[in-house]
Amino acid sequence: MKIGVSSYTWAWGVGIKGFESARPLGALDLVQKAKQNGVYLLQIADTPGLHDMDEDALDELVKKADMHGIELEAGTRGIEPAHLLRYLEIAKKIHSKIVRTITHRLDREAEAWMKEVLSEYKKEGVSIALENHDEHKTAELAEFIERLGNPHLGVCLDTVNSFAALEPPDSVVKTLGPYTLNLHVKDFDVVRVQSQLGFSIVGRPAGKGRLDIPKIVGLLQEMGRDPNAVLELWTPFEESIEKTVEKEESWAVESLSYLRQVIPCA
Repeated sequence: MKIGVSSYTWAWGVGIKGFESARPLGALDLVQKAKQNGVYLLQIADTPGLHDMDEDALDELVKKADMHGIELEAGTRGIEPAHLLRYLEIAKKIHSKIVRTITHRLDREAEAWMKEVLSEYKKEGVSIALENHDEHKTAELAEFIERLGNPHLGVCLDTVNSFAALEPPDSVVKTLGPYTLNLHVKDFDVVRVQSQLGFSIVGRPAGKGRLDIPKIVGLLQEMGRDPNAVLELWTPFEESIEKTVEKEESWAVESLSYLRQVIPCA
């Protein structure tokens, strides 16, 4: 299991619609961030879009990552066949073993789309990792993967996303653990709103929230899974984009320090 960072480690720095940074981080900047933090795995989850980069830009990305010994992972959103086949080519180009993506559908058409591309992925030794999200229950995602029955299709297990589907982390891991190809480590807390009438789920640095990271890693290992563990952060907005980006950076440093203590062989 390797510790990794992603474009969602520095989501504010990369740029959130409506909250754009004065100088948004690009793919090369993220490689530099990984290097500065002593991390040798970088997942470019879906922003900046790798499919928006031309061949020269992708070559430059690979060159810089190779220079610093950083492994790249490709990410996107959507499962339309043409899009996934484009990302297979990108994965080959950047030497990524997976393509992490998100689907809002788990119906028969989605199943047909996956069947259309999985044979090509198998030929190239690349796997598709579908991230659990609030649009579906984890059991539905597990059933979808079971129906397809292809070893090159699995799960990118996010530790928090399924709260919106009323499923806590322990339940998510137990259901999706056997299919996990990639792990998104995202710590959180549950706090009452100021009025006391309700709760908010908020981000925390890894190790400072309610997520039992050692337990999750242990459960996955008991299931025979050894995914890369990619840090993601839900850093709250501060007074300005600049202050938020500063906080995001400090949370990244703090979180990586903690992960190095609890994840073996990182």
